[in-house]
This record gives sequence, C-alpha cells and structure tokens, in this order.
Amino acid sequence: MDLSLYQQHFIVTGCSSGFGKAITEMLCREGAEVTGVARRQDPLAQVHHQWPDRFTPIQGDLGKAETLDRLVDVTREKPLHGLVLNAGGPPAKTAMQTSMDDWDKAYASVFRWKADLVLRLLPRFREAGYGRILFIESQSIKQPLPVLALSNAMRAAVAGFAKSLSRDVAGQGITVNILAPGSHDTPAIERVIAYNAEKSGLPLEQVRKEMEQSVPVGRFGTAQELAGLAAWLLSVHSGYVTGQALSHDGGAVSGLFG
Repeated sequence: MDLSLYQQHFIVTGCSSGFGKAITEMLCREGAEVTGVARRQDPLAQVHHQWPDRFTPIQGDLGKAETLDRLVDVTREKPLHGLVLNAGGPPAKTAMQTSMDDWDKAYASVFRWKADLVLRLLPRFREAGYGRILFIESQSIKQPLPVLALSNAMRAAVAGFAKSLSRDVAGQGITVNILAPGSHDTPAIERVIAYNAEKSGLPLEQVRKEMEQSVPVGRFGTAQELAGLAAWLLSVHSGYVTGQALSHDGGAVSGLFG
C-alpha cells in the first residue's frame, strides 16, 4: 500500500530511541519530512546523519515551555500534516509507594506538555482542514498494570483528553487516536524488568523470559512493528478512524478485543 506520506511533514517527540525513533525512521523511509524532538544531542545527530534531507532535530526538554516555543517557531513556515506525541513513562511504583512529588512529576511528564503542545498546534490543523494527532501511550489505558500506578493514572488522563478532543474536531478533517503498546523490546521495558528482578531476587534474563512467556504470542513486540501501524494512522487512509485507542500488545489485554 502506498501510504501517500511523500513530502508530508510530521512532528515526532521522543524521536531518538524506542517507538519515537522507529516511527521517525518509518516516516522518512516513506518520503515524509520529520521535525524531531529529544533531550539528548548525540542520538538526535545520529538520526539526522541517517536522514539529512528529511529530518530536522530539536534538542530540548518537552516539559519546558521554551522547548515547545522553539518547536512551534521552527515549524511555523512548513505545512504540518501530523503530530506524534511520545515520551518515556514515569518510574515503576505501586500506588502505596508514591509521594505527592511523584504525582506532580508524572503529571508534568505524561500529561501536561502533551495537552499544551496539541493546543498550540491545533489552530494550524484546523486552518488546513487536515491533521493526524497520534498519542503513543501504554496498554495501561486499557487495564491497570502492576507497579505502574503513576502510568495507570496519568495515561488514563491523556486518553480522556484525546477522546474529548477527537469529538471536538471530528468534522474538520482531523483525527485523534492513541496507540496503546504492551511489552516491546525497547529501552522502556528495561525499567520494569529491573524493578521485577529487584523485587523477586531473580536474574534479569529469567525475569525477561517469564515476561515474554506471559504475552499470548510468546514474545515482546518490536518498535518497528508498532511504527508500521502508526504510519497508517498518520496517513490519508485513516480518515474514518478517530477517537480510538488501539492496542499493540500481542494479545495481552484481557478485555474483549483489547
């Protein structure tokens, strides 16, 4: 299928590793242009070296207003076709292990900057009569995950925001969707493996193997697999799909059809 992404322009956050990097590479391979944001300069430089004509790097902390200001300014002169909101999750903790400082930080890192950035860019999508907004969240918006109380709560808040927004703009050519990944072989899964290993006293590799075996398909997913679905949701072909949270979890969610 031709995704018709050639020369379209997308913003991808958290683009230097994991899901963000895989989505960035997928879009560039399809001929799109990507403005990517990440905190670390070296990984950004590596992506830019690979796609010098299609990738514009912006180094910065998404939790800071000046980074969002710079992102909006840098992309102001280009048409904007889509936005991918992606970043790492909060620390692994049970609800009883959390402090109010943990909750404040989780709100800032998981929810606040996403709402801020979407609301800043939304007038451009509305003016163009077209846009694809895609949140990369977690299967925790479908069912709570053990020891991820902060993620369970804050990603649910993102889901509420995304669903509300999708209804507001549904008739304006703008779609708003969520990808809800389960366990994938990315740097993010290492935090959970390390936590479980520490609590159980088991070796990291044994914990990893047991976690993989708990997934119905018998393995972790790959970032590239998720990126393929993301690219379709960012394409012109997905115009009738909005307000959805699509699982990408190897069948892990227990609810009917995930």
